Amino acid sequence: MWTQINEMLKTIDQLVWGVPLMVLILAGGVLLSVRTRFLQIKRLPLALKWIVAVEESEEGEVSSFAALMTALSATIGTGNIVGVATAVAAGGPGALFWMIVAAFFGMATKYSEALLAVKYRDIDASGHTLGGPFYYIEKGMGASWKWLAKLFAFFGMCVGLFGIGTFSQVNGIVSAVNNFFNPSGVKNISLPGIGSYSGVTIVSSLILAILVALVVIGGLKRISKVASVIVPFMAITYFIFAVLLILMNLTKIPDAFVEIVAGAFNPKAITGGLVGSMLVAMQKGIARGIFSNEAGLGSAPIAAAAAKTKEPVRQGLVSMTGTFLDTIVICNLTGLSIVLTGAWKQPGLEGVAVTTYAFQNGLPFPVLFSQFVLMVCLIFFAFTTILGWDYYSERCLEYLSHGNLKPVKVFRWLYILAVFIGPYMTVSAVWTIADIFNGLMAIPNMIALFSLSGVVARETREFFAAGKYLS
Repeated sequence: MWTQINEMLKTIDQLVWGVPLMVLILAGGVLLSVRTRFLQIKRLPLALKWIVAVEESEEGEVSSFAALMTALSATIGTGNIVGVATAVAAGGPGALFWMIVAAFFGMATKYSEALLAVKYRDIDASGHTLGGPFYYIEKGMGASWKWLAKLFAFFGMCVGLFGIGTFSQVNGIVSAVNNFFNPSGVKNISLPGIGSYSGVTIVSSLILAILVALVVIGGLKRISKVASVIVPFMAITYFIFAVLLILMNLTKIPDAFVEIVAGAFNPKAITGGLVGSMLVAMQKGIARGIFSNEAGLGSAPIAAAAAKTKEPVRQGLVSMTGTFLDTIVICNLTGLSIVLTGAWKQPGLEGVAVTTYAFQNGLPFPVLFSQFVLMVCLIFFAFTTILGWDYYSERCLEYLSHGNLKPVKVFRWLYILAVFIGPYMTVSAVWTIADIFNGLMAIPNMIALFSLSGVVARETREFFAAGKYLS
C-alpha cells in the first residue's frame, strides 16, 4: 500500500513542481529584482543594520527583530540540513548552484511579500494584527479576487499541518536522534497497524509533541520569544562548525566549485550518470531552496505583518535578510560541506545521514562528537520551524474563519497530533507531500506578486526618494 501511495504522490509532485511553476517563481523574482532596481544588492547592508535597530511604533504586536526571528524560525530548519542533502544527493552538486540562483532572486520576492503584508494588514481595536498574502490579495487586487486569497489560506494551513510544519521537521529530528542513540536500527516495539519502531523513536516523538504543545498554546508572543533566543544561538553555532569544516578542507574548494558550476549545466559529466539531466538539478535545487527560505510561498509576510513598524519598505528589507541568512549563508555552508567531503556520492545514504557523513568526515573531532553537534543543531532548527509554521497555519485559519478563534484552538491540538505521528511517515513520502503543498501555496501568492509589482516599485521609489532611510 505504501508503495502505491508513494508513486501517486510522486506523480502529483511532478505535475505541481514542473517547469511552469519553476519559471513562474524565478520570473517573479527576476521581475521584482528589476522593478526594485536590484535592491537585494544595493540595500543589503542597510537591511542587515535594521535587523537589530528598534523602530518606535504602536502599530503591530512584536518588534521587527522578533518578527524576523519568527519567520527565520520557520525557515531555518530541516531544509538547511536535510533538504540540502536531499537536493544534492538527487540532483548532484549542480542543484546547489540553482538553489543559490533561486535565493538571490528570492530576496527581492521576500522583500516584496513583507512590504505588501505591512501595507495591507488589518489591525483591530485591541491591537491584534493579521496580515499576509490573503489580505494583500483581497485588498490589493480587489474583493473579486477573494477566492484566490481563500485558496492561499487553505493551502497555507495544509503546508503547516501536512508539510513543512510537522511531518518533514519531526521526521528529520527523529532520524537524527535515532542515528545517534540507535545506530543499529533496532526496532523492538510493535505498534498495531503502523509497524515496528524503536523506543527512541516513540519516546522522542512524545517528548517533542509535549514541548511543542507547551509553546504553541501561548500564541505569537511566546513563539517569538522562544525563537528570538534559540534561532540566533543555533544559527551561530552551526555557522561556526560548518565554517571550520570548510577551513579543514580548504584545498578541495576549487574542485568543489567546479563540480557545482559544471554540474548545474551538465550533471552527468560530474556525476558519471548517477543523476539525471540539468532539469533535475534545477528542479531539486529550486524546490529545496524554496522549501528552506520560503521566498514566493507567502509564509514569511504573515509574521512580518505583526511587526511594530510604520514603514512597509523598512520591514520588507528586514524580512529580505531572512532569505540571505537562510540560503545564501546557511544552506551554502551545508551544501559545500557535502560536496567537499563527497558525502553526496556515498551509497545507501539519504536525508540527514548525508550531512552527518559530511560532519563526521570533515571535522577534526571524534565521530560521535560531530554527529552530536549536528543532531543538536537539527533538533533546535526543526523545533523552531514547527513553532513558526503553527503560527502561520493559525493565521491562515483565522482568516478563513473570519476571526473566529474556536477553530484555531482545535487546530492547535491537531497540529500537536501531527507532530506526534510525523516519525511514522516514510522519508520519501514526507518530502513529497511537503513539495506538493509548497507548490500549491506558491501559485496564488506569485499571481498576487505579479499583479502588485507596481505597488512594490512605487512604495520603494517613494521611500528612498523621501530619504526616510536616513533618519
